[in-house]
Amino acid sequence: MYKSEYATDDWKRADHDAVRKNVGWYYFKHRLMEVTGDDAAAFLDRICVNDIANCKVGRAKYTNILNDDGTIFDDCVIFRLAEDKFWISTLYAPRLEEWMWDHEFDFDVEYEEVSDDWEMYSVQGPNSPKLMDAICAEPVDDMRFFEIRDNQIAGVDVKVARSGFTGEKFGYEIYVSPDDVETVVAELREKGAALDAREVLEFQVMVLTLATEAGFCLMTDMRDLNPMEVDPNVKIDWDKEFVGKDALLPLKDLDHQKRALLGFEAADPDAHIECASKGGVGQAVIKDGEEVGRCTKFTYSYTTEKPIGYVRVLADKVHVGDKVTMRGNEATIVERRWI
Repeated sequence: MYKSEYATDDWKRADHDAVRKNVGWYYFKHRLMEVTGDDAAAFLDRICVNDIANCKVGRAKYTNILNDDGTIFDDCVIFRLAEDKFWISTLYAPRLEEWMWDHEFDFDVEYEEVSDDWEMYSVQGPNSPKLMDAICAEPVDDMRFFEIRDNQIAGVDVKVARSGFTGEKFGYEIYVSPDDVETVVAELREKGAALDAREVLEFQVMVLTLATEAGFCLMTDMRDLNPMEVDPNVKIDWDKEFVGKDALLPLKDLDHQKRALLGFEAADPDAHIECASKGGVGQAVIKDGEEVGRCTKFTYSYTTEKPIGYVRVLADKVHVGDKVTMRGNEATIVERRWI
C-alpha cells in the first residue's frame, strides 16, 4: 500500500503538497487501549502528567506517560468517550498494557487493547472540512480541535476526531469498523474527486516529512528525555500526583535541564544524515570539535526546500543559531517547527 521503496521525488512532493495546499487522505492506524470502570478517570489522572480527570466527554488531551525516573515512557492522545470510558491512542499498546499492569495501584479500572476493532483514516489539509462535510451525515466544520463525535458515512457508523499528525489547522481522523472500510474509502474517493483530493500513499510523507515540519515527535526522538527537555512549554499538572513526579520535580526549573531536542537545517540540499532508529543511535553532532549530541530525525522538507531534522543535544552546549556538523554535513540549529 505504501510506496516508500519505489516512490519518486515527484510522487512524494505531490503527496506532501496535497496535504499542505488542498486535502489528502490516507490510512493511518494507531493502536488503541480502551480504559473503563468507576475509577477510569482517576487512574488516567494518576499515570499521566496532564489533568485527565477534568477532560470533558467528547474531548481529548495530548499527554505524556512517564517512567518512575521521570523520563518519557509514552506520548499519547487520550479521548474521553463517556464518563467512565476512554481511549488511549498510542503506537505502543502492548508495552503500554504491561506498564499499566505495573502501575494499577488500587483503582477500580479495566483496560484492554481494542485496535483490531477499529481502522483509522486521516483526512488532512485546508480543504479537509469540505471533504468531511461531503461524506459525513452530520457536518464537522464546527468541531473544535481535539473533539471527537459519533457520525455516519454512507449509513456506516463512525467516530470522527478533529486531530492529526501533520500540523495542519484543519485535519480529521475517521475511526471505522474493519467491516465498513470499503464503504468509507469509496466515499472518500468519490467525493474527493470533486475537490481534487489525493489519496496519499507515501509512508515517509505521512509519518516523517509532514510531522517533522510541524515539530511533532516519535519515541525515537524522545527516548530517555524528560518532558521539559522535549518541549519547555509542555503542560504538566504539578498540583496532582503522577507517576514520575518525584523524579521530575527537582528538574521543574528549566535551567536544570541537561539536554534539549532542537531542530536543524542542513546546508547541502543533497545531504544525507543518519538518524536514530528503533534501538539505534543517530549521527554524532559535532560543535567546535566536540561531540554534543546525536541526530534523531532527518528528512527533506518540501515546504522549505531544505533537509531538516532533530538533534538531541547537551542543553548548555548547543543553542538556536549555532553551527554544527554531522558526518561532514554543515547544519544550523533552529527551533523545531517549520510551518
